[in-house]
Amino acid sequence: MNKQEFLARLEAGLSGLPKPDAEERLAFYGEMIDDRVEEGLTEEEAVAEIGPVEDVVTQIIGETPLPRIIKERVRSNRRLQAWEIVLLVLGLPLWLPLLIVAAAVLFSGYVVIWSLILALWAVELSFAVSSVAVFAGGIILICQGMGVQGLAAIGAGLVLAGLSILLFFGCLAASKGAIVLTKKIALGIKSLFLRKEQAE
Repeated sequence: MNKQEFLARLEAGLSGLPKPDAEERLAFYGEMIDDRVEEGLTEEEAVAEIGPVEDVVTQIIGETPLPRIIKERVRSNRRLQAWEIVLLVLGLPLWLPLLIVAAAVLFSGYVVIWSLILALWAVELSFAVSSVAVFAGGIILICQGMGVQGLAAIGAGLVLAGLSILLFFGCLAASKGAIVLTKKIALGIKSLFLRKEQAE
């Protein structure tokens, strides 16, 4: 694929973005290809180094703030007709509560996911603190002449430390998964607005 084909496909993929943003990205990638051609690559090699157009579009959409996309989407190119305004006003008692409920359910699900992750981190912290406290208590017991109880406490402290280490990696994986999920949800919402824009 040469430069013109790449930029044409990129422009089509970015058609729902605000026009200045799309033009800025097109200029950026056009200049990037030109720089690589000046370094001795062919246009096809320079385009191949950038990667698939779909990946570039996904990255650009991911970096574009959602409010900017919504603002562009809401800014209509045409005026609403009278019958559309009447339908919006008459349907307000129906669609507004449904919209609020849908947003509340989505937000609640998101809060629940992060609450579970925070609870996991709290359990991790309690295991870590308990392991140190039980281990220290075992040493104190040994110093007081209670060797068997002290060794048992030290063993329990080591078990808690091991569980803490295992749970740490689980908490880390869960947190990374939630962050990836958040990014995918945001990208999905942005793509939804862009698809509606392109359909019109």
